[in-house]
Amino acid sequence: MTPDRIGVDANFDSFANGEILLNKKKHHLPAMGWNSWNAFGSGNTEKLTITMADRFIELGLKDLGYEYIVLDDGCYKDTRVDGKLSNDEVKFPNGFSYLSKYIHDLGLKFGMYNDIGTNLCAGAEVGTCGHEDEDAKRYIEWGVDFLKVDNCYYLWDNATFSNAENARYTFAPNIKSVRIGKQEFKCSDIGKADNIRITGERASLEEDYVTGLGTFDGTGPDASPVGPRSSELVIDFESEEDTEVMVSVEYASAKKEGQGEWLQIAVGREIFYDDFLEATPSEKSFIRSKEIKISVKQGKNTLRLMNHRRQENTLNSYARLLKELNKANPDHDIIYSACEWGKTHPQNWAYKVCDSWRILNDITFRVGSNGDAGHGAWIDDYTTSVTTQYNKAVIMDEFAGLDKGWNDPDMMMIGMDGLDMTQNKTHMTMWCMMNSPLMLGLDLRRVYMGGEIYNIIANKDIISLNQDSLGIQAKRVFSTLAKEKPDKEYIRDIDRVDILCKPLSGNRFALSFINVSCGDKKEKYSISIGDLKKYFNDRIPEGKSYTVKDVWTGETSENTTGNFEVNGLKACDNVTLIVTPGE
Repeated sequence: MTPDRIGVDANFDSFANGEILLNKKKHHLPAMGWNSWNAFGSGNTEKLTITMADRFIELGLKDLGYEYIVLDDGCYKDTRVDGKLSNDEVKFPNGFSYLSKYIHDLGLKFGMYNDIGTNLCAGAEVGTCGHEDEDAKRYIEWGVDFLKVDNCYYLWDNATFSNAENARYTFAPNIKSVRIGKQEFKCSDIGKADNIRITGERASLEEDYVTGLGTFDGTGPDASPVGPRSSELVIDFESEEDTEVMVSVEYASAKKEGQGEWLQIAVGREIFYDDFLEATPSEKSFIRSKEIKISVKQGKNTLRLMNHRRQENTLNSYARLLKELNKANPDHDIIYSACEWGKTHPQNWAYKVCDSWRILNDITFRVGSNGDAGHGAWIDDYTTSVTTQYNKAVIMDEFAGLDKGWNDPDMMMIGMDGLDMTQNKTHMTMWCMMNSPLMLGLDLRRVYMGGEIYNIIANKDIISLNQDSLGIQAKRVFSTLAKEKPDKEYIRDIDRVDILCKPLSGNRFALSFINVSCGDKKEKYSISIGDLKKYFNDRIPEGKSYTVKDVWTGETSENTTGNFEVNGLKACDNVTLIVTPGE
């Protein structure tokens, strides 16, 4: 079985053209709401969901902009009924239409969950793969306003719970040499000759062959989100005329991360081969491929050997569901959230079909159930912490915007066990400054009006930064650990202070001084209007004086210097300011 394609507009070379697919609607601000997973895992029920929706109204969360109530995994029957999705009759006895109506009658919006693979992450055999048509009709029938679509059991990648041998789709074979007409190009010449080279950092020369032609796996925190995420083997060659020539490759294939069986061959942007090569006995059993005809032009040509299927296949899978939603209701306004854990670096392509895209694996694996609040963490070696998610998302501002969509560092852990109130407050600040979706993940029965948790999630000033009409993600303009470019450098050491700046509507901007570390910082940290202008130019307004409001204390002050500073920061704390220039 090979993946379907929706057209050349979803190929790798189209990723940077800024063009959306399938009439994806634009200009949505980051979604605000509640998702069931962190609070209840697969144990969510109709009764619990109704209770959470009622709490939205009782706590006034709807009036603050929180509007989506989203069912995550564990809500469907384990198998399809007559090919269709259906409700788990014990957990959701009245069905999803009933629940949708209940939520809509409160003035809220209804969200659901699925997966681009064959199964959901919790195991139910009801993934959308091959069922996009039926599922789209079902979601329209149920009045769904928000769709979170996961990436487990995916047929064409070695995703979590899937077969690791699926790397055969997503990596090219090891390549020792390439023959173009009568010319032979040996990979052993890389670094010695100018006409053969590797792009990006994913692939490398091992002995006398190139391995790793494909895309980094972005599921974990190791790979930076900025810069080329894929590698190609590139060969420059001359032709005396416009003609056709034959190409063959000396290769050895495998079925593991970094080594596969699928090869793409292009001259410039025109693809001439995009399929499996014959399997070899081992990853070092090199054979010569069949000849492949390519077209070349007079003068210099560039041959590209590559495999971008890790990204292309995933884009195509998410696009197919959007295509069917459009068929089922061309006027739908469903918020479409890609939850593929950053595996295929969706910041490069997801804007074409989705409203937001997860940047890493889950922010917590210790979810709540049966009255347990679940557990969050400030720091962790993998993805399960506030700071791991923040470290990556904070340098991803170039990928976000009203015309694109939003980087999603996962649902918030505010109100779960494991985080203190200072950490909760800074967690909220980070997500708001970064224009991340604000999806609450706690059991709302733990929240009461005027309480500490409520005062964090209901702070109108901090929410206003996330929902500002300009829709600009904050840029990190200073970090104590940055060497040259704080807005681009991927820094995983949390023993630092960052300064973020966010242009706002109304000729204003926000500044956030964030102590990412778990220790107090006694130093003075400052940033000037001149420093900010280096990053934003005309988006940072100047004035003879500035009105400065601290969003967490509510205090207002006047600044006449254009230099903004804080004198020390407590562990994991932040000072966040809204700055308005005077005349």
